[in-house]
Amino acid sequence: MRTAETSPAPGAPPAPEAAGTTGTVGATPATGTPRAPYTPRAIPPDVLARLRVVDDAGRSCVPYAATEGGEPLRCCLRSAAPGERIALVSYAPLRRWAAETGAEPGAYDEQGPVFVHAGECGGPARPGEYPFARPGALRALRRYDAEGRIAGGRLLELPEDPAEGFDRALAEAFEDPAVALVHVRAVEYGCFHFEVRRP
Repeated sequence: MRTAETSPAPGAPPAPEAAGTTGTVGATPATGTPRAPYTPRAIPPDVLARLRVVDDAGRSCVPYAATEGGEPLRCCLRSAAPGERIALVSYAPLRRWAAETGAEPGAYDEQGPVFVHAGECGGPARPGEYPFARPGALRALRRYDAEGRIAGGRLLELPEDPAEGFDRALAEAFEDPAVALVHVRAVEYGCFHFEVRRP
């Protein structure tokens, strides 16, 4: 998974989104004027500590050195640099959220591959920015209610200002009072990128 979209074996050539860009959450590029209070959430440190031993599929963590970099790290919401120690682990974001909230997502519980640093890191490199965002990228925004059941969703093609596109789509999602959180995923491979909870 050299990018937020794909999951090839380590050492595969980087895909077009490897470098990635980010958009600032809640600020216009020119003025920094506040827009909306949406926060992309990385995988929490306590969960990462467990995933680095055994992942959500019950598999042992197998670290390796990023060859060319570009892997989208869900621990710090940035792309890996060449030589960094990383791991591809299975993660169940809705299950982890349900454990915190007491929700019962039932059959909506899913798990899939995500890249993380193999050891502790400092968390999001740029707090308050939408990660892995570039104009033209396709994202699926899945909405979930307080029980962890799907409550709608939409396809988003990121505009020239990706932050503005995310802000609009998330505002639309949270207009529905039943929506408790949104998962942002790549369209092509369905990879989980990050979670946004109701402000």
